[in-house]
Amino acid sequence: MASSILADDSNSHPIVVAVDKDKNSSSAVKWAIDNLLIMSNPTLVLVHVRVKNSPNPVSDLSGGLNDEATQNVFTPFGAYSARKRIVMKEIVLENTEVSKGLVDYINSHSVTDIVLGASSRSALGRKYWTHDVPTMINKAAPEFCTVYVVSKGKQQSVRPAAKSLPSSAPARQSSSSSWFSFARSEQKIVESEKTVPEKGPSNVAIDNLHAHKHTSQSDGSVRFARISPRSVDMMAENLDFTQVGIKETPMNGSSSYSLDDEMKSLKLELRQTLDMYNQACKEAIMANQAADELNKWKMEEARKVEQARLAEEAALAMAETEKAKCRAAIEAAKKAQKMAEIEAQRRKYAELKVKREEEKKKRAMNVRSQNDLRYRKYTIEEIEAATNKFSSSQKIGEGGYGPVFKGKLDHTPVAIKVLSPDAVQGKKQFQQEVEVLSLIRHPNLVLLLGACPEYGCLVYELMNNGSLEDRLFRKGNTPSIPLGIRFKIAAEIATGLLFLHQAKPEPLVHRDLKPGNILLDKNYVCKISDVGLARLVPSSVADSVTQYHMTSAAGTFCYIDPEYQQTGRLETKSDIYSLGVMLLQIITARPPMGLTHHVERAIEKGKFADLLDPTVPNWPVEEALTFAKLSLKCAELRKKDRPDLGSVIVPELNKLKEFGMSSMPSIGG
Repeated sequence: MASSILADDSNSHPIVVAVDKDKNSSSAVKWAIDNLLIMSNPTLVLVHVRVKNSPNPVSDLSGGLNDEATQNVFTPFGAYSARKRIVMKEIVLENTEVSKGLVDYINSHSVTDIVLGASSRSALGRKYWTHDVPTMINKAAPEFCTVYVVSKGKQQSVRPAAKSLPSSAPARQSSSSSWFSFARSEQKIVESEKTVPEKGPSNVAIDNLHAHKHTSQSDGSVRFARISPRSVDMMAENLDFTQVGIKETPMNGSSSYSLDDEMKSLKLELRQTLDMYNQACKEAIMANQAADELNKWKMEEARKVEQARLAEEAALAMAETEKAKCRAAIEAAKKAQKMAEIEAQRRKYAELKVKREEEKKKRAMNVRSQNDLRYRKYTIEEIEAATNKFSSSQKIGEGGYGPVFKGKLDHTPVAIKVLSPDAVQGKKQFQQEVEVLSLIRHPNLVLLLGACPEYGCLVYELMNNGSLEDRLFRKGNTPSIPLGIRFKIAAEIATGLLFLHQAKPEPLVHRDLKPGNILLDKNYVCKISDVGLARLVPSSVADSVTQYHMTSAAGTFCYIDPEYQQTGRLETKSDIYSLGVMLLQIITARPPMGLTHHVERAIEKGKFADLLDPTVPNWPVEEALTFAKLSLKCAELRKKDRPDLGSVIVPELNKLKEFGMSSMPSIGG
């Protein structure tokens, strides 16, 4: 295939590029296309040398030496050649050395121009090309071959041809060379200023040769017409001297002049001149490229300078803007500082005023505390003596805010509740309980005998039977509460609660009503205790229409009003829900969790009697059912569905109390 490529005069002496997998090969191909080829004959020969143990003849990619690795060498150049509309011929050589194979190819095919990529130690030098191929080609290439070495898209070096092809070599011209040249000969061709643009190159040559007939001199020499290089198309495909009709002119003397020999010599000189012209064109192109690069660099530098100037102007304008903003910010900061100083002065005066008022209140409270005769004040020494220094043997219970001890003060049995030091709400509850119990008196409210405010101790009358919770669940194996007593306790709880709700000047809501806060004396008289969580509700919001909003719900789980727990709106009917749950416990002696649901299901299924406290014999089921239904109404989820305490609940419970006590004549009311 290689032979057929170079045998055709129309493709004579194409540009040859040695390629490999190195990136400099791609750079060399692009440089050769941009600098050596012309579009009238866009043919480029890519030569790849494959190193083998023994040399083999040249083969193309369609021959037996084809393999995938070899094809990959030429693959990167296909797309680029297609875009440039370049015809690429691919040739694969095999030899023991890359440089030797290339030199043999140059000699055998009379290559006048070859382009090499610069050697790369990391790729060609170390992996594939065992020597510096460009250096060896420069040394070993024949003198008629011009060697170009390209690196990174730029010509690194060039070794021009020292002489033209020998006369014995086939007369060929490179398809990539510029054929716009002129013929020059020191002896036989003289440049003419006359141009013939309307005639083709073959016709011009014929006309000039015909003119030769009439220019013979007497000495037998031949004079040729002057041919202007600008009037002749020097493209390789048009340069064909064999078509020119030449006639021999008779010569003087015995010697015959051979026009064919003269034409051959002229053709050889013309080719040499074209080679020189091609080299000059290449140098001119390179010079133009360098000039273009210099102009581009100058334009880029000018653009950068202009950008820098504009950036500097923008920076100066921005700096002025920032200065103006800074001045405005400083002025605003000064104004804000003045305002802050004025506000600080006002706050200081306000704090001093509040502090003075608080001091006045404290002094008034101290005076009031010293002169308060509503309850007896005990010293800590008296409290310690009464409880045997808070001995565990004297402890009778544990409240929500501290332990409860029994003892004697003024020869009277008492119960002493001690505030725990770590109780966060204990001090507030202590003050609330003192305020409430010292102002009101009722037979069904626990009696406050005195207090020790400095150490958070409250002194109550002693309730011998403990709490209702302990008796219902028979703590300490105590006897069960009789039926009549249970109805009596329920009526007394409702009566005491009604007293709190009707307190003057403002109603009181207990908020923590449960069996644990109902105390029983030795005669089973019940009294409501632990009113430390009680809230004074204004009389204007004590009804069911307007409600008093609390920020946080208080009380014991299972006894807290669900509506109050969700909304925080407090009213006197909030205690009715707790009362309903507690009334169900009085007749069932069961825990409060889900008690209302169990009672409702038992009534629906007709098994209500199974829920009554089994420790009480002979339950009056009808009265107990009436009691249970009243309790369920009290435990309704919505406040508006609960009955009124004074007009409905207390009268109904008093009737049941009378029924229970009539069945127990031996126990007085």
